[in-house]
Amino acid sequence: MVPDARGAGLTSGRARERLIRLLEGQGIQDRRVLEAIRAVPRHLFVEEALSHRAYENIALPIGHRQTISQPFIVARMTEALLEGGPVSTVLEIGTGSGYQAAVLAPLVDRVYSVERIQALSRNARELLSRLGINNVNLRHGDGAEGWPERAPFDGILLTAAPHNVPETLLTQLALNGRLVAPVEGPDGRQQLVRYTRTEEAYVRDILDAVMFVPMLPGAEQ
Repeated sequence: MVPDARGAGLTSGRARERLIRLLEGQGIQDRRVLEAIRAVPRHLFVEEALSHRAYENIALPIGHRQTISQPFIVARMTEALLEGGPVSTVLEIGTGSGYQAAVLAPLVDRVYSVERIQALSRNARELLSRLGINNVNLRHGDGAEGWPERAPFDGILLTAAPHNVPETLLTQLALNGRLVAPVEGPDGRQQLVRYTRTEEAYVRDILDAVMFVPMLPGAEQ
């Protein structure tokens, strides 16, 4: 663990425990997910000026017009991904600051994460390395393309909202695998959706109302 990973003051263990109690009160039940949220030093994944707010249940800016999701959403999406069977490999679309990948890392064997903004991908790589998290592979590229040479994945998680989940991502999902994504409807409102791949179809379940940044095409240098 890096020297400042434990935090101090409002980034202390007491602040983390308050957050865990709040998540439990909002319905997060998977103890593995709660422990991962407790263990990951979220204050390192946000802008330094906002680190004192890292353990509040709010989204925070991370630069480049992007945000780190509120802890409840991270926990909810992670729990939804793990429900229904073992998950060994996960593809994440939208690395951001690396927080979601850090939460997933102790829960699965391998995380493959794609980020379209090169500076964010580079910063996330440096931070995850400092934290000793070595089962996360990062790539700078177009998230809609996924990571086909590493497919199929037991789980796929999108941290930005497309109008429709790209077919290329659905085809990279393993049989019985689950894809969790915020999806924007025609009215502009977003819903958190889980697709489960069966032998016959992709079964779609609507989980929650959410609000994410839009999923954009291409890669930004």
